[in-house]
Amino acid sequence: MAGNLFGKIAADTLGLSDIGKIIEPKDFDKVDGDDYIMHEDGEKIFFVIKSKSDEYVFTNRGLLHVDGASAVSKKRTVERHEFYYEKVHSVTLETAGTVDLDIEIKFNFGNQAFSIDVDKNQLEQLKDLYKALVEIGKLQGKNYISIEDGTNGLKMANEALSRCVIEGNVTNIVHDLTNFNLDWMEALRKKYSNKDFTEVFEKYINN
Repeated sequence: MAGNLFGKIAADTLGLSDIGKIIEPKDFDKVDGDDYIMHEDGEKIFFVIKSKSDEYVFTNRGLLHVDGASAVSKKRTVERHEFYYEKVHSVTLETAGTVDLDIEIKFNFGNQAFSIDVDKNQLEQLKDLYKALVEIGKLQGKNYISIEDGTNGLKMANEALSRCVIEGNVTNIVHDLTNFNLDWMEALRKKYSNKDFTEVFEKYINN
């Protein structure tokens, strides 16, 4: 018992416990993160990296990070990052050198940076995740530009309209114009703010 405890402490000290393993799809339901997935809303796990202290669960809707303080602690903090609210960017993949035990994938969800060490023997699987995150970031970037263009177009139309002489009930006109603007922005966000990236994961992740 003591030997196991000292082994875990040593692994923490050397950083070995932080080297994650990519979990097979048949074992997705066994990871802690599965308990926090919104299965009722169609959320689905596509990729899991698990170390002794952390789990990184990638779903069609975002990332669920089950954060452990150390390999010897049972305390966990669950953080959710959703594609709808946060842009994925700065995705990089670092392969292993001759003596390295791990490879590393880095990315940002919004302002939060992630750096995950993975067993170097699982490079091919990690490449799939890298490609999926890069593609999601590109699509989010295109969507952002489309929303910005649509917003600027609406602003220009309103400015042009403000310079015109409009006859009729001012209260009704303002009411109708406000509702039109709200409907326009809602339609833009609905069209270009993706919540679900199932197609991207199915394209790149070989489950």
